[in-house]
Amino acid sequence: MIRIVLILMMMGIAANAFGADDPSIKGEKRTGIQAAMTEHIKNNSVDGRYILYDPIDDKVLKLKLDDLHDGIVKKSDYYVSCADFTSSNGTYYDLDFMVVEKDGEYKSLQGFVHKVGKNKRKYHLENTPDTEAEAKTEAKAEEKSEGFFDRLFGK
Repeated sequence: MIRIVLILMMMGIAANAFGADDPSIKGEKRTGIQAAMTEHIKNNSVDGRYILYDPIDDKVLKLKLDDLHDGIVKKSDYYVSCADFTSSNGTYYDLDFMVVEKDGEYKSLQGFVHKVGKNKRKYHLENTPDTEAEAKTEAKAEEKSEGFFDRLFGK
């Protein structure tokens, strides 16, 4: 019984170690997204350390890339994938990167601190001003169409 519990616990830990992944993102798209992340990290590194301002802790981070994750998901207009980094004092950072596609070209816009050590940070790429405005416009259109049908059918 203890073995089963331990195996289940290890499976849970392993599942949490890997980020979310959309299996429909594959082939050239997946390669392009990961290449954009790699290029962004390279272009924003000095002496092998990725430079990023962390507005939550109000400091500039200088992080060494440890590993790019395989998982990629779509959030609003962005693809998101993450990578593991380490600071010079050994602190673990999990950064998420926003990647956009235009005309088959991929570009990583910026990285976000998603986790420091074991502490996750919350952010929502789904709730951008553009997507919120689109949702409000769609809701208003539905209200108008429901009103029309209600009037038409006398409800």
